[in-house]
Amino acid sequence: MLEKIKKIREITGAGVVNVKKALDESGGDEQKAIEILKKQGHDKALKKTDRVASEGMVVSYVHSNNRVGALVKIFCETDFVARNVEFQELAKDIAMQVVAMSPQFLKAEDVPSELIEKEKEIWKEQLANEKKPAEIIEKIILGKEKKYREEISLLTQSFVKDPSIKIADLITEKIAKIGEKIEVGEFVRFEL
Repeated sequence: MLEKIKKIREITGAGVVNVKKALDESGGDEQKAIEILKKQGHDKALKKTDRVASEGMVVSYVHSNNRVGALVKIFCETDFVARNVEFQELAKDIAMQVVAMSPQFLKAEDVPSELIEKEKEIWKEQLANEKKPAEIIEKIILGKEKKYREEISLLTQSFVKDPSIKIADLITEKIAKIGEKIEVGEFVRFEL
């Protein structure tokens, strides 16, 4: 039991008491306990959304080929957390994400409607050429729009180191673990 608690603590960053409660609730199932703790962490993160994150850091990442790099501004509530290794690793991971996936916007709702309309025209033309019925075309276009918004927005992209989670979820996990509001400010990507 002690080994399970230690292992889950390393994965989630949750306290011993919380890990033990989650293990008891899950009947000793490690994966279920981790899910319970993640949900609790998500709940904690939601409670922190109204806080002000005015500290933080600017982090850079330059790919090994020295031809592409990024600068990212990431915020937290205190300078103590800004000096925290986990916060700094998160910032580096996000900068690496910007280099690898080239997001154009922070959030999916930030994508301008003009850009979406241009894409919709292209999709409609492609689908019309495939002789799809009109009612199916509209459903396909809605799906394509959602996917397109997610692909070009940093927070909704799949994390390059672990494609099973989104960047927003990665940040939420760190909020739960560190205990402070964390948010991405601006980012810029450079490429030769």
